[in-house]
Amino acid sequence: MRETEVIRRPLVTEKTTLEREGVNTIVLEVAIRATKVDIKQAVERLLGSKVASVRTAISHGKVKRQGKFFGQRPDWKKAYVRLRDGETVPEFLEGA
Repeated sequence: MRETEVIRRPLVTEKTTLEREGVNTIVLEVAIRATKVDIKQAVERLLGSKVASVRTAISHGKVKRQGKFFGQRPDWKKAYVRLRDGETVPEFLEGA
């Protein structure tokens, strides 16, 4: 898997903003088939920051309904990437 296919987008919520400021952790939406090793290599190559650890979680898609028809949003995966001590979060993620 290429690095550009692994990382989909940064997740920007109130909780992830607090984690980014306090514990030096970036939260990203990643490809569902990406492994922790793939995520670590992609972050180190694309963002230029050294990674201390990676935790992943699969979020299951919600069941949605419109009238009598049911559908389901796709499952997606998020990764909590903790940077090493002394590393900084890239500038373009600071404002996000």
